[in-house]
Amino acid sequence: MTTAAAIELRTFTELDAVRGDLLDVYAEVRAPLLHLPNYAVTAFGERLDRHSTEPGFAAVLAYADDQPVGYSYGNRIESGDRYWQRTNPALDEKYTVHPAVALKEIGVRPVWRGTGTARQIHDTFLASRDEQYVTLMVNEAAGDGKVHALYRSWGYEGVGHSQPSPASPRLTVMIRRTR
Repeated sequence: MTTAAAIELRTFTELDAVRGDLLDVYAEVRAPLLHLPNYAVTAFGERLDRHSTEPGFAAVLAYADDQPVGYSYGNRIESGDRYWQRTNPALDEKYTVHPAVALKEIGVRPVWRGTGTARQIHDTFLASRDEQYVTLMVNEAAGDGKVHALYRSWGYEGVGHSQPSPASPRLTVMIRRTR
């Protein structure tokens, strides 16, 4: 088993330097789903490019022996953002009145799963954020529900559902305080 102790975490606010690494890791992380339009590498690349131009964009990549093994990225969302508009039911104002950070993606290569790497990436991503809440969306069926359970163990709670695009599955919107 791989150990998480051998990783180096790097934070980026510009996509150009790490776009290729993000696409490579994504392709391996989502390999079983790449045949679905929403999960295709090209669709991910388009979302990544769009998200990287939004306010507060940041990405954290984990490297082992200078090879990317995991990533997360996200950006700030404001009251009225389409992220909130697509969430049903409408959330309590306490979550949306101030900017929040949306963790848009997190993934770890299969050989690195179960090592704590995802949690280290997650916590590093949040360490420099000043938003009060962090939110993410998860397909409850992903990993036979294991991913959903993992986020609950990190303190996230389900607050609604969203279907960001017609090609997307219905997702559970989860939220927690950043600290």
